[in-house]
Amino acid sequence: MSRILNIINGHLRRDLAAYRGIALLPLRTISCTSRKQAQESDAHTSALRKRWKDTADTVIIGGGCVGVSVAYHLAKAGMKDVVLLEKSDLTAGSTWHAAGLATYYHPGINLKKVHYDSIKLYEKLEEETGQAVGFHNPGSVRIASSAARVDEMRYQMTRTHWHVTKQYMIEPERVLELFPLLNIDKVLAGLYTPGDGHIDPYSLTMALAAGARLYGAQIYNPAPVTALNPTADGKWDVQTPHGTIRANRIVNATGFWAREVGKMIGFEHPTIPVHHQYIVTATVPEVKALKTELAVIRDLDASYYLRQERDGLLFGPYEKMEKMVLQDSWVRDGVPPGFGKELFESDLDRIMEHVEMAMEMVPVLKKADIINIVSGPITYTPDLLPMVGPHQGVRNYWTAIGFGYGVIHAGGIGKFLSDWIVHGEPPYDLIECDPNRYGKWVEVPFLCDKARESYGFNNVVGYPKEERFAGRPTHRKSGVYELLKDQGSMGFHAGWEQPHWFYKPGDDTGYKPSFRRTNWFRPVGRECKLVMEKVGVIDLTPFAKYIVKGKDSQKLLDRLFANTMPKVGLTNISHMLTPNGKVFAEVTITQLAPGEFLLITGSGSEGHDLRYIEAEAADGGYDVDITNMTEDIGVLGIAGPNSRKVLQKLTDEDLSDAGFKFLHCKVIQLAGVSVRAIRISYTGELGWELYIDQKNMAAVYQAMMEAGKDQGIDNFGTYAMSSLRLEKGFRGWGAEMNCDTNPLEAGLEYFIKLNKPADFIGKAALQEIKAKGLKRKLSYLALDTDDVDPEGNETIWLNGKVVGNTTSGAYSYTAQQSLAFGYLPLELCSVGQKVEVELLGKKYPAMVIQEPLVLTEPTRTRLQKKAKGKA
Repeated sequence: MSRILNIINGHLRRDLAAYRGIALLPLRTISCTSRKQAQESDAHTSALRKRWKDTADTVIIGGGCVGVSVAYHLAKAGMKDVVLLEKSDLTAGSTWHAAGLATYYHPGINLKKVHYDSIKLYEKLEEETGQAVGFHNPGSVRIASSAARVDEMRYQMTRTHWHVTKQYMIEPERVLELFPLLNIDKVLAGLYTPGDGHIDPYSLTMALAAGARLYGAQIYNPAPVTALNPTADGKWDVQTPHGTIRANRIVNATGFWAREVGKMIGFEHPTIPVHHQYIVTATVPEVKALKTELAVIRDLDASYYLRQERDGLLFGPYEKMEKMVLQDSWVRDGVPPGFGKELFESDLDRIMEHVEMAMEMVPVLKKADIINIVSGPITYTPDLLPMVGPHQGVRNYWTAIGFGYGVIHAGGIGKFLSDWIVHGEPPYDLIECDPNRYGKWVEVPFLCDKARESYGFNNVVGYPKEERFAGRPTHRKSGVYELLKDQGSMGFHAGWEQPHWFYKPGDDTGYKPSFRRTNWFRPVGRECKLVMEKVGVIDLTPFAKYIVKGKDSQKLLDRLFANTMPKVGLTNISHMLTPNGKVFAEVTITQLAPGEFLLITGSGSEGHDLRYIEAEAADGGYDVDITNMTEDIGVLGIAGPNSRKVLQKLTDEDLSDAGFKFLHCKVIQLAGVSVRAIRISYTGELGWELYIDQKNMAAVYQAMMEAGKDQGIDNFGTYAMSSLRLEKGFRGWGAEMNCDTNPLEAGLEYFIKLNKPADFIGKAALQEIKAKGLKRKLSYLALDTDDVDPEGNETIWLNGKVVGNTTSGAYSYTAQQSLAFGYLPLELCSVGQKVEVELLGKKYPAMVIQEPLVLTEPTRTRLQKKAKGKA
C-alpha cells in the first residue's frame, strides 16, 4: 500500500494551527449574569480592552475574511463609525482552516470581477498594511482529460477574452512545464490563468483587520450578538453582552452561523455547513528540488485541486454527492456553543477514490507521507453561490453569507458591498448572488438535496442551459404542472417547474446537454413554426406578480419608473433605474383600477425587484400597500395567428382588433372562469396573457386545448419563446439590459420619458449621459455558423482585436439564421458592419443587420392596414 496511507495521527485544531504558525488562545466566553452587569462601562473596557461605541453607521457581524474585508473597504472608502463584532476570535469558523486558493477564473461573467478585485487587493495588501499575507501566485492550470472538457475550455475562453483577466488555453507540453510532476498521458489541454495561486487565510484576515483599524474601523471581540431589533426609522439595535449599538445598517457575514443570526429577525437563510477535507503531505523530495513553485492544478474529471505547500503538497477533493457529508444537524439544532476553531473527524475512506486518481496524475503522491488531514465546515447555499446584498422584507439588513469559496471572494465582495453601501447602487450587476433569489419555497429537504448536488457536481462539465434535478419539484407548482410534467423537458426557475420544450413521437427525449445543437434543436423549431403559423400555449406562471395600491401608488411608481404610468385598463413596459442611470429592472405595468397597479417581472427578479420597490416606498414615506401575488396567480400565454379564434370560442368578449386592442387589459369570462387578460405576447405574435387563480388554471388550459383542436393548437416552451423574442428584436433583462448598462445604449429610448414631470430615479444621470453622448450601442447581429449558436457573453472580434461582446443569442427558425445581440463601439454599429463572433474557439463571420429580422404581429397588421389605405 502506498506510503500516503501512513497517516500521522493527531490532525486536530492545535496541529493545523501550529503548522500555520498560529498562536491560538483559549476561546474566551463572557459571563452575563445580569443585564445591569452587561451594560456597565467598566465591564466593556475590561472584556474588550477598548471603549464601547453606542452608535455606528454600519455594524458587520462576523470576523471571518469576508466580514473583515467589508469593514476594511467601508473604512477605506471614508465611512465613519464602522464596527465589526466577532463572537470569539477573528478567522473562527471556516476561514482559519481554509486551503486558501485564489484564482481569477470563474465561469460566471461578473464573478470574474469579484475574483479579479480580490487578487489585485491581495497583491498589494502587505505593502499597504505592513502585515504579511503569504500570497503565492505561481498561476493555475485546469486540466482537460476529455473532449467535453476541451469544449468547455473553449466555451470559457470566448467568455473571458472581453474581460481584463488573462487566460490561455495551452497544450500538454506547456502544462508539463508549469507542473513537471504531472503524468501527462491523459492530459489533452489546459486552461492556464497566470497570477493565480494561494494565500494564507489567517494572515489575510489579520492584514485586512489591520487595514480596517488603520482607516478607523473598530473591531470588537469577543462580542457575540444576542439580539437584533429594528427601529421605526429603519435603524437597528444590535445587542451584545457589552451593550447595545444603534446602527444605520447591519451586515450579516457570519458564515455557518448565518442561519442563527437570520432567525433573530425571522429569516431562515438557506445555508448549510458541508464537510470539506484536504490533505497536507510531508516534504516531497521532488517538490523540494524544484527551482520554481508549482502551478496550482485542478484535475476536473477527478474532482480535486492540488498545490504546493512549502516543500510538500496540499490536495483537496470534492467527493460525489452520495459520499459527501452535510452537517445538517446544525440546520436543525444550531451550531454547538463554543464551536469556532475546531475540526471534524477526518474520513480518508470517503475520498480514497480521488486519492487514487490523484496518484495516477501526480505519481509522487504515491510515496508521500501525510502530516495532516483537515476536515472542516464550509458553507453552501443550494446553488453554491453566496448571498450578497440588501435583503427584502426588512430595511437596511445586508447579507454576505453562503461562501463556499470565501477566501477568493472576500476581497472582491468586500469592495462590491462597500461601493454599493457608499454610493447607493451596485458597482456592477451580480444578480446571481442576490440574497432575494431564494424565498420561503426553499425548505430544509430542498436545501440539503441541493447542497449535496452542488458539492458533488463541483467539477462537472459546465454546459450552457444547464439543469440540475436534485430537490425538485418544490411546492411551487403551477396549476398545469401535473398536466405537463411528463410531456416535455422541464426547467427550474425560482422554485417553479416550467417547460423548456415538448416531446413528440420520434424525438430524442430527456435532458442531454451539449455545447452544440442537441436533441431539443429540431423540436424547438417545430414549436416556433407552431406559434408563427397556428397557435401555441405556454405556462408563464413563474412570472413574479405584485399588486401596488394606495393613496400614493401612482406617485411611488412615477418615482420608480422612467416611463409614464398607463391609464386604467392599459399596459406598458417600464424600467426601474439606478441613481446612475443603469437598468435595475424591466417590469410590465397595468393599471387595474384607479390607483391599483399590477406589476409583472421575471421569475428570477421576484425578490430583487420587490426589495427595490419596498425600499423606496419606506424611505420616501409613501402611503401604499404592496402585495406579492406570485404564488396565488397562474399565467397562461396563448400566441399565434389562430389564438383569437381559440379564445373567441370560449368568451362573449369582443376580441377583435377594435374590441380588444394591443396592450389593453380586461377581465373576461373564459370557459366560465374569471380571467384577467392582457393583449401582449413576448413571442411578438398575436396573443394574450391570461392571469388566473391557480385553482382554475387547469380548467382554462384544458378548455383552450379542446377549443383549439381544429386550429392546430399545441404547447410550446421557453426555448421557443426565446428564439421568437430574439428574431423580433425584443431585449431581455439580465442580458441586453442590467446594472451594467444604461437604457439609451440598450436601445430602450421609446420607454424612457425624460420629459415626464416626475423626477424618477436616474433621470438626472440619464440626461447627463445623453448630453455627453454614448460610447457603445446594442447591435443586432446575423451569424454564419454551423452546428453551434451563440448563447450570450461571447467575444466579438474585428481585425484580431476584441471590440465587444454578445448579450444573448439563438437560432431564428423563421429566417434560418443564427442571431445575437451584442454591444459594439459606436463607430462599429452601422448596418452592414462586418465582425466575427467567437464560438468554441472558432471565429464565425457576423454582420450588423437592421432590426428586427422578423416584424411583430402588431407592426405587420399596422403596415397591412396602411397599405390597404393607400390602395
